[in-house]
Amino acid sequence: MTQSQISTRCWTRMDSPIGDLLLTGSEEGLTGLYLNRHINPAVDPGSDAGWLHDDAHFADALAQLEAYFSGQLRVFDVALSPIGTPFQLSVWGALRTIPYGETRSYGAIAAQLGAPGAARAVGLANGRNPISIIVPCHRVIGSSGTLTGYSGGLERKRYLLDLERESAGGVSRLV
Repeated sequence: MTQSQISTRCWTRMDSPIGDLLLTGSEEGLTGLYLNRHINPAVDPGSDAGWLHDDAHFADALAQLEAYFSGQLRVFDVALSPIGTPFQLSVWGALRTIPYGETRSYGAIAAQLGAPGAARAVGLANGRNPISIIVPCHRVIGSSGTLTGYSGGLERKRYLLDLERESAGGVSRLV
């Protein structure tokens, strides 16, 4: 799906423990969840009259995010409609299979997709994930177990991983 195929683009903002979040969506579902540091310049509701501010459209997503940040939600059930290439969509789908409180390496995701030599391409797709947190790109770490790049900053990645580890009873492991 291309941006021109989205008939109504709406947005809202949410204060969260990791800062301001921008949520974007269409009739099909959530198209973006951006941390304030990782706003995509192509997605700027403030500079485009084609955007509708609509808090009610995101009521379910906002409620689930609140529950996630309070440690009460482990699996999101929100309609998603990310825009990306077929490979990016496959990577983002694989990210959603990483269980709450666990991590995977870029290589493990590449192997899961049947492309064991594509760890670098997985990393690029991971970095272009438009729906942070719900599509848990923060759960992908280096093969050595180290934290690696995160569009929202490594301090936010650490916060999200710590939140999940603590809520899951201290279980956090690289698989």
